Amino acid sequence: MSETGTQNRNAAESEKTGELREEMIWGQLKTVRDPEIPVNIVDLGLIYSLSIAPADGGKRIELRMTLTAPGCSMSDVIKREIEYKLARLPEVREVRVEIVFDPPWSPAKMSDAAKLAVGLDMDFGALPNAKSAFKILR
Repeated sequence: MSETGTQNRNAAESEKTGELREEMIWGQLKTVRDPEIPVNIVDLGLIYSLSIAPADGGKRIELRMTLTAPGCSMSDVIKREIEYKLARLPEVREVRVEIVFDPPWSPAKMSDAAKLAVGLDMDFGALPNAKSAFKILR
């Protein structure tokens, strides 16, 4: 069986037994899309950290994330959708989503698949890693 098939089988077994697994959380996060950009928040690079901690007879999920712009009008919508979807997972008693803007988001944080989905080159936003053979004349 392929590695992906094994992971899917393990996630399905965990859901049946009520055991929370990190891949279940990431799977739910990948279903949350930025309403203004047709890409999920994971591939956009909006998730900065994820942790699972004990909480009153279950688990608490703590998530630090950013938005594509500080003035994003959809921030409450995205945050509520994350809270709703993660709260439905087994053992989850609490979900905390903290929206931060440091470090600021940039297209360089996007996955290659996300860049392609929005029409960017795969190296868009990346810092140059070697000196160019071309000189800039001014």
